Amino acid sequence: MPPFVALILWIVLLAGLLILDPAREPRTSLALWVPVIWMFIAGSRLPSQWLGGGMGQSAQALVEGNPLDRIIDLILIFLAIGILTSRSFKWRGLFSRNLALMAFLSFALISTCWSDFPFVAFKRWFRDLGGYIVILVVLSDPRPEAAVRTVLRRLTYLLVPLSIVLDKYYPDLGRGFDPWTGVGLYQGVTTSKNMLGVACLVSGLFLFWDTMTRWHERNQWRTRRILALNAVFLAMTVLLLQTSQSTTSRICLLLGCLVIAATRSKVFRRRPAFLKVLIPASFGLYLILNFGFGLSGSMAQAVGKDPTLTDRTKIWAFLLGMHTNPIVGTGYQSFWLGSRLDQFWNNSGLGHINEAHNGYLEVYLELGLIGVLLLIGFLIAGYRRICRRLTASPSLAALGLATWLAIVFYNMSEAAFGGGLLYMMFLISAVSVPDRTRNRAESVAAIDNTGNRKRLRNLPLEVTGVRTAMWSEH
Repeated sequence: MPPFVALILWIVLLAGLLILDPAREPRTSLALWVPVIWMFIAGSRLPSQWLGGGMGQSAQALVEGNPLDRIIDLILIFLAIGILTSRSFKWRGLFSRNLALMAFLSFALISTCWSDFPFVAFKRWFRDLGGYIVILVVLSDPRPEAAVRTVLRRLTYLLVPLSIVLDKYYPDLGRGFDPWTGVGLYQGVTTSKNMLGVACLVSGLFLFWDTMTRWHERNQWRTRRILALNAVFLAMTVLLLQTSQSTTSRICLLLGCLVIAATRSKVFRRRPAFLKVLIPASFGLYLILNFGFGLSGSMAQAVGKDPTLTDRTKIWAFLLGMHTNPIVGTGYQSFWLGSRLDQFWNNSGLGHINEAHNGYLEVYLELGLIGVLLLIGFLIAGYRRICRRLTASPSLAALGLATWLAIVFYNMSEAAFGGGLLYMMFLISAVSVPDRTRNRAESVAAIDNTGNRKRLRNLPLEVTGVRTAMWSEH
């Protein structure tokens, strides 16, 4: 099949899915396209990379960035702020409900003052802040669970089929080469095999979760169509994940699916406290085996990986040997800039990489021990918040627990704290938003005592019951 024809077929398929999707929620807000676009860019390539096609990055380009990318980021951020303003979003309530996150973001902002590149660091902080603002568009939706399903489903429709098309018909875009071995790799819509693995991880977690939460309604015709569609896309996602050769993403997807299945089982439904303890305990056991007994190499071999984690242990040793400020770091996203970047590229013998391949080490290099402790505090606060929702909203809590476990494990061998796709999916569960204060007038269908449908107008959402405070805590 000619590549152009394959691309046209993908566009037709995408349009058909968006229009005829059996899972399409009624009264879906157009505002949800803002987080979809932002997350698609975060999970694939920058706009300038899509238009230019070049994936190479010089040290100077990392400092300067690209004007087109900044313009699109600003447009999406201001659109998100406008949407939140129209919903009378309570910013003060957001700050008071997310103190751990506010502390982490505030320290990251302050750290730009001692960065060698303060203006660049501030620009990067502001861009990452945009990701938090965009996520609020999802969380403040009148029907948050439907909004989460809509955003993640649209994202899956965009990422998975297009990656297959690029891998097969556009090898200049869909394939790359391993920087260490030179072996050809599949990267799909992303810029590396690991990013493709994250896209598959996010899509796979959503599809499995959506299937499990709908399974009890499988006798309904609409639900059967949705489950069939989920099965097709889940098969495509697993196939794509295999071609990506991202072992970390495969393990995290397996762990996440196990958590989702556990939350749906009768055993853990009756004893949710056991599940709350088991999940962090499993990560704690991994840390003990890894650092206490030095079994990281053996565990890597057990899952088919290089005992050195594809030279990651060499990367970590070299980075720790550069002796950055252990208390406050080098400043937000400032480590991989200037002389430090040149030193690593010229002296490490590990290629032109610009990440630590460990999220906790990355934060340590940029924000020091203070930043790491604040990040851990946010992870703990997020986990406690998710656990509290196991009773009020068990389906969304299941997705949150799976994402939490995935992200804490994933960052042991990759850097995914910040503005990445997996981190944004985690924020959906970890951030708490206040109730809307303004009661918007909406028309809602209801049934009176005689069974006749009425149109109830100008009733507040709280009275009609349309607004569900899934992410609100009292």
